[in-house]
Amino acid sequence: MLKYVLRRLLISIPVLLGVTCVAYFIITLAPGDAVDMLISPGLSAQDFALQRQALGLDEPTPVRYVKWLTQLAQGNLGFSFNNRQPVTTRIAERLGPTLALAFFALLWAYLLGIPIGVLAAVRQYSIFDYLATIISYLGVSLPSFFFGLLLIFVFSLKLNLLPTGGMQTIGAPETLLDQLAHVILPSLVLGLYNAAVVMRYTRSSMLEAIHQDYVRTARGKGLREQTVIFGHALRNALMPVITLAGLQFPFLLGGAIITEQVFNWPGMGRLTVEAIFQRDYPVIMGLNLLTAVMVTLGNLIADVAYGLVDPRIRHAGE
Repeated sequence: MLKYVLRRLLISIPVLLGVTCVAYFIITLAPGDAVDMLISPGLSAQDFALQRQALGLDEPTPVRYVKWLTQLAQGNLGFSFNNRQPVTTRIAERLGPTLALAFFALLWAYLLGIPIGVLAAVRQYSIFDYLATIISYLGVSLPSFFFGLLLIFVFSLKLNLLPTGGMQTIGAPETLLDQLAHVILPSLVLGLYNAAVVMRYTRSSMLEAIHQDYVRTARGKGLREQTVIFGHALRNALMPVITLAGLQFPFLLGGAIITEQVFNWPGMGRLTVEAIFQRDYPVIMGLNLLTAVMVTLGNLIADVAYGLVDPRIRHAGE
């Protein structure tokens, strides 16, 4: 297992380099640059050129990319064009809120998706199965900004049960209950799509598992139906769901942009939007690199979890 993990980590290095190369050249194709967003239009052309030179924007894109890679090799992601703070500092300030939001969104996804998927498979072609299918289609197709505004309207404005946004109540003491109340709505919005996907995967896997020979054998031995479903079928049906979990979490970190904007959540999603509008290339590259690393690690964790859940699976090179 250790050799497999090390080999996967080594293979991921050129993959990450390719991602950063493509991302860097794409973002530089956008019209305008950081100087256009930072200085007044009334400045002279000479001042404009000096600002570009100070930020290194007067150099060709390949040269700037190589310099960025050199800094990365030294453990430095550069400095923000906007406020000259280290990129690592800016990301670290926003990483905690986004991690919390992604964790609760994933919790919603699996607390809702797995039980509904199992019941839909066990009661195939029942009214519950059809309702679950309709709900899953709504979860996949419903825009997150619309669902977020709908929840705010119902639970915040009409029922006055939950706050409309932010991480905590302004002017109130910082308490765990207050923070949990603020995270419920945005995490539910972010987790809705993932819950629908988890439900569909669980239902499909369970339908395949409950018709296998080992399930028939377990029933033939006289085991209780709950033991057959949850002790035998579900364990094997969770294999693709585990893979999905490894992939969903990193995408939740990068996909919270709209949700964080709707709920005024101070995470990496809002930082991404700010960096894009400001043409803050170092911050954008730092966020892209972090997302790519999380996706790579998510894939690796899912592969390792495969072997832990199902001992029949052995990775090459063990």
